Amino acid sequence: MSKIPSPCIDVCKFKRNGHCLGCSMTKTQKSMFKGLKKTSHRAAFVEMLVAQQSVMGKYSHWQPAYLRKLRKKNVPPMDFLTDPG
Repeated sequence: MSKIPSPCIDVCKFKRNGHCLGCSMTKTQKSMFKGLKKTSHRAAFVEMLVAQQSVMGKYSHWQPAYLRKLRKKNVPPMDFLTDPG
């Protein structure tokens, strides 16, 4: 399996109490993700980020952009990104 890419979608504007407008990560979270080597840890991080976005709201643009990034890198999407519920 290919390495799960960063949830960053190259917006990188930290305005919402230190959270990026594009992906909702803080600068600390971005650094943390870079240190994750195991695919399972990276997937769990992305799942946590999706939950964070849900709580914070206004991140509906992120999922389609991240799915495009995954397709471009030939990485299959994680189940929680494609399941309707």
